[in-house]
Amino acid sequence: MTLPPAASVHQAMDSVDYRWQRLNDWLVQHQKLWRPVPFTTPEPGWIQHHPGLADWLADVSDADCERYENDLPALASALMAAFPGALTGLAEYTALVLVPELVTESGAEAATLPETDAVDMPGRKRQQAGAFAAAVGAFRAPVLDWCCGKGHLARTLVRHGAPAARGLEWNTELVEDGNRLARHYGDPLQIQAQDVLADEVSLPADHHAVALHACGDLHRRLLQRGSGQRLPRLTVSPCCYHLSDTPRYQPLSQRARSASQTLILERDTLRLAVQETVTAPARVRAQTEQIGRWRLGFDALQRTLRGEDTYLPVPSHPPRLNQGSFEDFCRWAADKKGLTLPADTDWRLWEAAGVRRAQDVRRHELLRHLFRRPL
Repeated sequence: MTLPPAASVHQAMDSVDYRWQRLNDWLVQHQKLWRPVPFTTPEPGWIQHHPGLADWLADVSDADCERYENDLPALASALMAAFPGALTGLAEYTALVLVPELVTESGAEAATLPETDAVDMPGRKRQQAGAFAAAVGAFRAPVLDWCCGKGHLARTLVRHGAPAARGLEWNTELVEDGNRLARHYGDPLQIQAQDVLADEVSLPADHHAVALHACGDLHRRLLQRGSGQRLPRLTVSPCCYHLSDTPRYQPLSQRARSASQTLILERDTLRLAVQETVTAPARVRAQTEQIGRWRLGFDALQRTLRGEDTYLPVPSHPPRLNQGSFEDFCRWAADKKGLTLPADTDWRLWEAAGVRRAQDVRRHELLRHLFRRPL
């Protein structure tokens, strides 16, 4: 997010407010479809109101699931065609998720730090910093890199036109490493140790503040501080909206806070906004999917044992269980939750239940993911 020049601020704010209102109203209208979490809610309420939709999703093949996960507008179109009366609001989907292309692929590549200079910088981070730099455009002031780590973003920006850079980072080891890298490559960057959430933080008035993937309260604090001190420019790529000390999301915009029917978002609900398909090695994906099936199988088992149709959270499992069996996982989980497992437990039955639940979860999540980008 880059705040516009002062001359166009009112026009831009009118546009932002209009877009926010459309997104807010659309999410409110469809919240019964996206609020229930499939992993913890086997029978979400929307199934009773849209039984045909549930049947349609159940019939989606694994191949089509993967295709739709990578092309959500195609899913919206397919649902509109299948349910022209019930899901009319999906006609707005493409317009709602459309955002301007701020940078071309060639522009991002040109702004990316050369691999030979990107010491300690993961490849994906290097590409993201390059795309960020290209999207920012011309620099008119020194930059302040908020929560800068080793200063990878700042080093990219000074190579792309920023006259100089300062960085704020609380981890002293990262501060030392970042300053060492800047000296070695001759980059005009100085990083200082600073907890950016501390009350005494003051931003230099003549700097362009930047943050790439600042999580939760970190990006919120920068936007509050930067606008409060009227910095000349703020460019922020927010992340992990749910990482906040407050249990309920509070819009920063005064208009959004004062609007009627502003969407109420709990902290956990915001996880949907950053829920993406994770690219990982095949072995890791297979392990993750297997543990997910086992958790769902145990969930079905514990609901029967307790006589309560409610989800029972289970902590993260020890890595050794990745090489174990479904029975091993259930015995560990039952011990953690103080449950006694009957000696005659039919492990195959409950493991099969987990497989079926995993299929349902994937398809119900597919529907939810339509609302990820708007959220």
